[in-house]
Amino acid sequence: MGTCCAFAAAAGSPNTITASCSARWQVISRRTFGTKGSPISLSTACASGATAIQLGVEAIRRGEADAALCVATDGTVNPEALVRFSLLSALSTQNDPPQAASKPFSKNRDGFVMAEGAGAMVLESYESATARGANILGVVAGCGELTDSFHRTRSSPDCMPIIGCMRKTLADAGLEPEQIDHINAHGTATPENDKMEYTTAAVVFGDHLPKIPVSSNKSMVGHTISAAGAVEAVFSLLTLEHQRIPPTINYEIPDPAILFDVVGNKARDARVTAVMSNSFGFGGQNASLILTREPI
Repeated sequence: MGTCCAFAAAAGSPNTITASCSARWQVISRRTFGTKGSPISLSTACASGATAIQLGVEAIRRGEADAALCVATDGTVNPEALVRFSLLSALSTQNDPPQAASKPFSKNRDGFVMAEGAGAMVLESYESATARGANILGVVAGCGELTDSFHRTRSSPDCMPIIGCMRKTLADAGLEPEQIDHINAHGTATPENDKMEYTTAAVVFGDHLPKIPVSSNKSMVGHTISAAGAVEAVFSLLTLEHQRIPPTINYEIPDPAILFDVVGNKARDARVTAVMSNSFGFGGQNASLILTREPI
């Protein structure tokens, strides 16, 4: 059975975090929330937030805890980081106006916009959450991770690690591709990432892909790097709650090579029971989550 997500703290839970100030956070966590389990600090690049959630799920499944506090944060917008990402040609230079710089899946996309942010979840076993009458916001139905050792910044040309990652996540959730109602894409707006993400999704979802609405939250909030996986998991939970898919803004010139059903510029009301949220990081760190409103 899936692992429920509820925004409430639970004493005795392990906590996972992606942050440079992990020791300070662990003290705050113990004092504020009463966490007493194993503190885990991790870094899997832009997949870190999703990896933190996966580790919490796995700890609960192993019976090591009834609940886990999972937090991902990033605050690295500084001159050095901007210079380094610029040298990789990863950042958008279309900054006039700045709010239109991030253009995922558009033909004229040229890179992402760095951002700072954080996402936090309490994961709890379904049995524990229902027993205490928790307000259950959603279920982590499946998670998967697969490493790509091809290059420190680029994905393998055959796309097999990312294809395998998404397939592992579907298998973990016990779902068929046709049961996914929305893909919350990694969608960085770099030329290579967006093309790769379409290519891999086309293999995994086949003829069903044109029926799946796709969005990139990064078009609106930027790329929060280590925090992105958790931030976008929160977006996914809100999508399930409100049955409204957030848009990919700045989608004015569709890329004819990317045949996603992009939710362009305006939110779309739709029946959504299962969301796949993807995070693909530098160093070949690939992680996917499937979130649902109810246990499947």
